[in-house]
Amino acid sequence: MNWKRLSLAAVLVFVALIVTELIIHLVILKGCYEPLQESGIFGSQERMSSYMWVKILIGAVFAYMFVFIFARGYEGRGLMEGVRYGIYITLFFNFVMAYLQFVLYEIPYSLVWSWIISGLVQNIIFGLIAAAVYKKETASI
Repeated sequence: MNWKRLSLAAVLVFVALIVTELIIHLVILKGCYEPLQESGIFGSQERMSSYMWVKILIGAVFAYMFVFIFARGYEGRGLMEGVRYGIYITLFFNFVMAYLQFVLYEIPYSLVWSWIISGLVQNIIFGLIAAAVYKKETASI
């Protein structure tokens, strides 16, 4: 396993995660969240802000594990390998978690699909990063 490339890919995925999360949740879906926050389904802004360090830690773990699992199954098939991996992760993670949130909380069904589709876009971007950066170490002669 190429630990240097894995680490670089994980850092780049983490940066992409932060940027895409800001765009998705603070810009695109902001209007969907406001009524839910007012109704008390979501915690207060102050509470969420006080736990931002947890969100950052979870993002770092996600980015590392995303690339680590990619590297374990790496086949060297180019960027499409990253796209395929992004789709798999979306079905495994985002699809399951979005529907779980729908079952547990009174959220609009449209939000479930917004989370799944935005997760798909994110995971394909992350997969492309992983595929572009990660390469197995070659044996030196």
